[in-house]
Amino acid sequence: MEKYVVLEKPVGETPLETLERFRASRGSELSGVPLTYAGRLDPMASGKLLVLIGEECKQQDNYRGLDKAYDIEILFGVASDTGDVLGIIEEQPSYRTESINWRAITPTLIGEVTLPYPHYSAKTVLGVPLHTWAVTGHIDKISIPDKNSTIHDLSFSGERTATRSELWRDATTKIALLPTVTDDRKALGNDFRRPEVLASWERFSTAGNAADVFVIISFSCICSSGTYMRTLADELAKKANTRGLAFSIHRTHIGTYEQGHWITLYN
Repeated sequence: MEKYVVLEKPVGETPLETLERFRASRGSELSGVPLTYAGRLDPMASGKLLVLIGEECKQQDNYRGLDKAYDIEILFGVASDTGDVLGIIEEQPSYRTESINWRAITPTLIGEVTLPYPHYSAKTVLGVPLHTWAVTGHIDKISIPDKNSTIHDLSFSGERTATRSELWRDATTKIALLPTVTDDRKALGNDFRRPEVLASWERFSTAGNAADVFVIISFSCICSSGTYMRTLADELAKKANTRGLAFSIHRTHIGTYEQGHWITLYN
C-alpha cells in the first residue's frame, strides 16, 4: 500500500470529505486504515491535498513544512470577514486599477512577509481559535497574531471583469456546494453562517445596477507552508487603495521550493 496520495479537492468539499471520498473509492482496502491530510484547504479552495495513509500518518510532522503553489483570483472593491466568498461581505468605495503596474508591485512582496492571521482561522489566542472569537462577537477583545511567511514567487497572470449579477451568481453557486453542517463543532458558526452570508450577497446584488462592473485580477504564488491566500488577497488589494477578497483559490503544487526550483514535488 502506498504511503500517501495527492488528491484533487473540489470547491465546497472539506478536506475530511475529500479524504473519506478517497476511502470509499478503495472499497474494503482501506477499511480501518488511518488516513490524515498534511496541509488543509479551506472549503472554498480547490486543488491538491496530500493524504497520508496507514503508518505514514505517524510521520505527519515531517510534511507540515512543505511549500505550496496557488493560482488565486482577487475580487477588488469587495471585502469579507473571512477573506473569501464564504463571509459577510461589504462593498468598498469606488477605485481604479488601470494605473496599477502589477508586474512592478508583485516583486515588493517577494521574500519574508508578516501578515495577520484571518479572523476566521484555527489559530488560537488564549487557547481559543480565532474563528470562535469571531463567531461569538469578541474578536475586538484580543490582538490578532501575525504569521511570518516566505513568498518565493508572486506573479501577475491576468485580469478580467464581472458584473454585479455575475458575481452574485458565481458566489452563491460556490456556497451552495457546501454540504449542510448541523454540528456547530464542525463549522464556523452554525452551518458556516450560511443564511447570514447569503443575505450579505443578496444585499450586494441589489446595492447597485446588475450591470455594474468589477475587476478580478489573477496571480500565481509560491509560498511557505501556512501562508493564507485570503490574507494575501486583501494585502494585494490594498496596493490599489481598496479592499479585496479571494474569489478563487486553487492549489497547484506541494513540495520543497529552493532557489527558483522545485526540489521535490508530491504528485
